[in-house]
Amino acid sequence: MRDKVQSALDKIRPTLQKDGGDVVLVDVADNGVVKVQLTGACKGCPMSQVTLKEGIEKFLKSEVSEVVTVESV
Repeated sequence: MRDKVQSALDKIRPTLQKDGGDVVLVDVADNGVVKVQLTGACKGCPMSQVTLKEGIEKFLKSEVSEVVTVESV
């Protein structure tokens, strides 16, 4: 599942990078919890939780059915 999640993140990475941010995959647990680290402009952005839940999590769930939630670490 980690490879599927990484592949999906690679698809949305250019969008984040356009705004000066990025996302790094930290962990993928067997229970479907994905842990990521937001970097660059995303790290300190007040809208980072919206980006995480409405952008990254929503996209990962649509691409990888095993994903249950995405958490920022």
